[in-house]
Amino acid sequence: MKIDLQKIREELSFRNTILGVQFLFVAFGATVLVPLLVGIDPAVALFSAGVGTLIFHLITRGVVPIFLGSSFAFIAPIIKATELYGLPGTFSGIIAVGLVYGVVSMLVKLRGIKFIERLFPAVVVGPVIMIIGLSLASVAVDMAKTHWLLAVISLSAAIIVVIAGRGLIKLIPIFAGIVVGYVVAIFIGKVDFTAVKEATWFMLPGFTPPELHWGAIIYLLPVAVAPIIEHVGDMYAIGGVCNKNFVEKPGLHRTLMGDGIATSLAGFFGSVPNTTYSEVTGAISLTKVSNPMILRISAITAILFSFIGKISGLLKTIPQAVLGGIMLLLFGLIASVGIKTLIDSKANLSETRNQVIVSVILTVGIGGAIISWGTFSLSGIGLASVVGIILNMLIPRAK
Repeated sequence: MKIDLQKIREELSFRNTILGVQFLFVAFGATVLVPLLVGIDPAVALFSAGVGTLIFHLITRGVVPIFLGSSFAFIAPIIKATELYGLPGTFSGIIAVGLVYGVVSMLVKLRGIKFIERLFPAVVVGPVIMIIGLSLASVAVDMAKTHWLLAVISLSAAIIVVIAGRGLIKLIPIFAGIVVGYVVAIFIGKVDFTAVKEATWFMLPGFTPPELHWGAIIYLLPVAVAPIIEHVGDMYAIGGVCNKNFVEKPGLHRTLMGDGIATSLAGFFGSVPNTTYSEVTGAISLTKVSNPMILRISAITAILFSFIGKISGLLKTIPQAVLGGIMLLLFGLIASVGIKTLIDSKANLSETRNQVIVSVILTVGIGGAIISWGTFSLSGIGLASVVGIILNMLIPRAK
């Protein structure tokens, strides 16, 4: 195969490099926020996001302009799984989640997308997404109340960016809120820079090897339902922005496989699951820049950042209240996405069947229901997802 050096030089031009770094910052706040909330080194998340994105591009033949970042859907499950099974055991569950993507990828290739839509309709996915956000409401409040002034300032900054922001600024409310809250925290003496002083400029990310734990695997497997559906929606969205049908070429089975392998790899590194980032899709829509090479530059930049110890140290100095303020908005937004899923699908909630499915999912997920057999237990989002899928299969549809 002949290598076109001239084309490579053009792709790695100064302009493309700047655009790649810019797109990374669109995803940066969300990518590092998730590991900070679940107790994982943010440098590992940056590394796994970068490597995962490059693998995704390899599997999808480098034609889909996508960046993979930390998945918010797994915050609550990881926190709970860590309490039950420990962090190394939780990573084995994350690896298994990636394998679920692989199974769904093969089903899509064999049976088509309609099969998945029938198995995971909006009346199942919508309330599951709502639970993902609502189940963390108390965590957000507990963090915010450590210093309500900082929390409110961070929250206000994020809301202002979401509502009044223009251009690329509108796409980084999390990053903007954290920066504003952090600067105020410095002025009022609430930031301890010890972690930055102790960190070296070059430092390996804090990789944690996974440990096989069947309880964690079974607990996390059902959580994959919502991100898989989100992935399908993102593929249609980026296809619409680029005026291309990525569901057909390279194919949804390839994009799902790429996302799944990236997620399993994140588990091996000791990081959080990856997912396609809608923020970056929004940036592509805004800038009209859809060259996949630019997203690969973003991925390489994320990997380089993960080895700069001072960056990791700086992220660890962000006060809990600042993160809590952002979470007050973020988890509510996640819940609203679930509501939007039901609205966009035009789910008929006046139909008794759909009312029953949505009601039971919400009650089981938020109410703290647990099913246990010996050392195995299923609860929260995972149990709600399983219950929703079973009800959808068993309750007959209206003729």
